[in-house]
Parts: sequence; structure tokens; C-alpha cells
Amino acid sequence: MEIILLGIYSFFAWLVFFKYKLLPWNFVSQVITVTLPIVGITILILILNIVAPSSHDVRVINYVVSVNPRVNGLVTEVPIEPNRPIKKGDVLFKLDPTPFVLEVQNFSAQLRQLKVQLITAQANTRNYSEQLRAATGQKESVASKLALSRQRLKQFRELADTGAGSTFDYEQAQADTASLEAQLASAAAAESQAREKLAAKTSEGEQDEIANVKAQIARAEAQLADAKWNLDQSTYLAPADGTVVSLALRPGTMAVPFPAFPVMTFVENEQWIMAIFAQNEVRKIKPGQEAEIALKVYPGRIIKCKVDSIMWATAQGQLPIGGASTSAGIAPIPPGYLAVRLLVAERDADLFLASGASGIGAVFTDSGTEIHILRKILLRVSAKLDWLILKMH
Repeated sequence: MEIILLGIYSFFAWLVFFKYKLLPWNFVSQVITVTLPIVGITILILILNIVAPSSHDVRVINYVVSVNPRVNGLVTEVPIEPNRPIKKGDVLFKLDPTPFVLEVQNFSAQLRQLKVQLITAQANTRNYSEQLRAATGQKESVASKLALSRQRLKQFRELADTGAGSTFDYEQAQADTASLEAQLASAAAAESQAREKLAAKTSEGEQDEIANVKAQIARAEAQLADAKWNLDQSTYLAPADGTVVSLALRPGTMAVPFPAFPVMTFVENEQWIMAIFAQNEVRKIKPGQEAEIALKVYPGRIIKCKVDSIMWATAQGQLPIGGASTSAGIAPIPPGYLAVRLLVAERDADLFLASGASGIGAVFTDSGTEIHILRKILLRVSAKLDWLILKMH
């Protein structure tokens, strides 16, 4: 752009001083003629860098997911190919489901058995109430018989003492009384045991036996849910629309959940376009402002964008307290720079942008709109230069 402006200025200087000789070409005019464009272009560029800052580091970034199986298993199917479009929910690979199916069947059987035990325990609880009533009735019946037997024993003893009664009858009455006392003790023990069983309750008011079976059922249900989850994980689905690269998985291999060695790398279609600016260039940049970029993969093409946001944090802002600072990525933002996220305008929304594509761009702020055209011309001239491939091999 500077060359174009100098060319235009030189043309008019030639007209004034040489073609029409409107002014004399002397030392003073020569100094002014040479100095004026230098000062003017310098001031213009300085203002342009404020109201329409440009970036020579525009990057296209995609989310990358390192795919690892969540469970161990033998790979039985890999129905995808690398570098092919994949839709969200498509099958990436399958593991042998047999161990997980058997696990689900095992816990399902345990759960059915425990539910039967719960029904039995609930029935036993009802039986305890009936047993208590029966034991109480038996105790009361034996107690009344024992009272009658003791009364008769007293009468037989008085008759035997006076000689009016038989000694045998008295001895028989003693044996009957002793037998009823033993029955009363047995009935009292049965009543006490039934009462203890009926009174054995948890803090929730349930019988201990029922609470224990319910706890086993809850544990079995959790184990069954975990087994079903493991079975579901034997089929790994694409987490989003994207493409698989670095596919290292084939049928017959053993897949293990080891993050250090992913089985494939999944590149999502969702992209970020980052324009890197010096920190003093973003003072007037705001979300929603117009922007343009030119990527080397599309020589000569201007892609319309708008500012989404400014990333007000960089790796240089991390203080390594208690450990080393984390990595900022493969291509970190240089010190003293900030990243501005751009969104592709609707006009170019369907344009394919390769992950890792780079180029140049500019943001047109709300100030100095009269000279924005100069930045657009500069950007378009630079985009045309991308057609040049300067190499000799």
C-alpha cells in the first residue's frame, strides 16, 4: 500500500514540477517533496494501526479429543476410516461385549434372588405378629390352667392331710402343676422371642431383616447399573461432528484406558479463528466489530468475520506457585500479545477452513472509519501475493 501511495504521490509531483512546471524544482522544493510523503505515510500508518489494527498471525484452531476406551476389551470392529467426515453418534469402534453381557446377567440374577428374599422377609415380619399373638394366647391359656391346677393341688393336699383324700390324687395334682409351670415358661419364652423379633427395627422403622435385604438390593442395583454402563462403553460413539486422524486401532487389538497412548485422535468441526495482536493494539477492539482475514489456503480471497471476544489471559499470566506453569499449547501466544477470537460471517459460513490454516487479518474499529479503506486495500494486496509460490524445487 505504501508503494501505491508513493507511486501516486510521485506521479503528481512529476506533473507539478516537470510536466507543467507549476513550481520550481530547487533545493527547498526537493527537500519538501521528499520529506512530505515520509512524514505523511508515517502518520497515516500510525493512525491506521490504532483504528484498524492488523495481525500477521491469524490461526484456525479446532478442538482435538484424544480418544481412549473407557473399559478394557478386545477390539472387534472399527467401521471408520481416517480423514473422512463423521457425524455425532457414529460408531468409532466396538469392543467384544461378551464379558460385560455376562456381568449384567450375573447381577440381574442376583437382583431377582434378592427381591424374592425381600418378599420372604416381609412375609416373615407378618408371621412374627401372628406368632406373638399365638404365643401370648398360649401363655394366657396355660396361666389360667396353672392357676386352676394350683387351686386343685391345695384342695388335694387338705384332703390328704385329713385322710379324706387319696395320696395318689395329690401326687398327680403336683405333677400336673409342674407340667403346666413348664408349659407356662416355654410359652413365655416363645412370646419373648416373637416380641424381640417384632421389635427389632432400624432407625427408619423397618425390620432388621427387611432393611438388610433392601441394602443388598441397593448394592446389587448399583452393581447392575455399573455393569450396564460398562456394556454401553463397549461401543464408542463420536462425541461430535468431526474427523478422525492418527487412527492406531484395528480389529483384534486389545484396547485399554491409558491416556498416554490414545487409540485415535478426533478433530471436531467446531473451530476458533484467533488473530494475535500486540497488547497496545486491542485498546479499541470490541465484540461485534467488522473484521477480515486472508488465509494462505485461499489465495486472494477475503473472508468476512466479526469480533467475538478478546482473550484477556495468556500463558504468561500464570505464576508457577507450587509448581511449573502449564503449557499454552503447541503454538502459544508470544509474550506481549493477546488473542482476539473472530467468527466467520454468514456469507462465508460454509467455507471449509483447515485446522492449522494461517494467514493475516485486520479488525475495523468504531474509530477512523474514513481511512479503513486503506487497511482493506493493504489486506487485499497481501492476499493477492499469496498466489506467488517462491521456491525452486
